[in-house]
Amino acid sequence: MAEALTIGRVAKLAGVNVETIRYYQRRGLLAEPDKPTGGYRRYPAEVVKRTRFIKRAQALGFTLDEVAGLLRLDEAGACAQTRELAAHKVALIDQKLAGLTAMRQALADLIGQCDAGQSSMGCPIIQVLARD
Repeated sequence: MAEALTIGRVAKLAGVNVETIRYYQRRGLLAEPDKPTGGYRRYPAEVVKRTRFIKRAQALGFTLDEVAGLLRLDEAGACAQTRELAAHKVALIDQKLAGLTAMRQALADLIGQCDAGQSSMGCPIIQVLARD
């Protein structure tokens, strides 16, 4: 993979589509090589690795702005700051999980009320949602 690659080849090797590569370029996450007269842009093989990094970071919940920060931290060799960002992301995920757990429990309780058939005034789920 040492040769220069077309955008289509980069996308295929990275497991994304061409528009993703272009979007990352617009966001400043990937450099856009110069276009030779009458030819196609050629990308260095490292772009595949960088694109995969971006996708993996997104899969872990990092926004593209946060990914840009991670890339800057990588270039600076700032492992402690990177760890701090990851720890902050874990805390946010924990908050979301707590919220989702509470929502799940509330819905499960309402389903239980429906299954028990104890409400003479209609569906308990509808009643809760219709409250002022």
